[in-house]
Amino acid sequence: HKLGEADRIVVILTRNHGLVRAVAKGIRRTKSRFGSRLEPFMLVDVQCHVGRSLDVVTQAEIIDPFGRAMSADYAMFTCASTMVETAERLSADDGDLGTEASPQQYLLLAGALAAMSHRRHAPGLILDSYLLRALAAAGWSVSTNRCVRCGGEADLLGWSVRDGGAVGSGYLEPGDRPLRAGDLDRLDALARGDWAALDSADDDASRRRTGRLVRASVQWHLDHAFRSFDLLEERPR
Repeated sequence: HKLGEADRIVVILTRNHGLVRAVAKGIRRTKSRFGSRLEPFMLVDVQCHVGRSLDVVTQAEIIDPFGRAMSADYAMFTCASTMVETAERLSADDGDLGTEASPQQYLLLAGALAAMSHRRHAPGLILDSYLLRALAAAGWSVSTNRCVRCGGEADLLGWSVRDGGAVGSGYLEPGDRPLRAGDLDRLDALARGDWAALDSADDDASRRRTGRLVRASVQWHLDHAFRSFDLLEERPR
């Protein structure tokens, strides 16, 4: 966020201190000593002076420049934008961050950005898997092998965004989304991070359908209109 003539407020998801908002003084000047170190998606080692309402960045060193690859690829950039917007929302007020020994939201985001910047999998797959796993870490796990209303395992033909999972044919309600062949298997693989199954699947129609279900679930549970979601429909992921 721009601040004054040359400063910027940066939002940082930290490993041990939750979500931190700090002022990077002079960062918008050409000769800034921070330069590209505090651009979006960068993994950095940051030192801050603690202030009353906003901290002040005093030092920043790059650990891994994830943002460099993403700034040159539209699909990666839009997916990464969605991930950091989701992470900020999930981490607001230090909620659902995990423990100091295992800061789940930090580790999930850092791992997903690393996988994307190094092109280990398709950006859209990394995004959808990250979203489901981040929701699960925050307490909203989805059910992909049992009906969320009766617990049965047969005839799972619909998906309830509100209740968070698959729905059996006898328990469908208005507003439930239909599932097609292969959709539930893909959602299950996304939730578990089964990359062997995800990388081998080539059904683009199922990928788009399940991606919309994942994003609808995020919006429902977080009660937030994500600006970055609109960009995901503009071109293939």
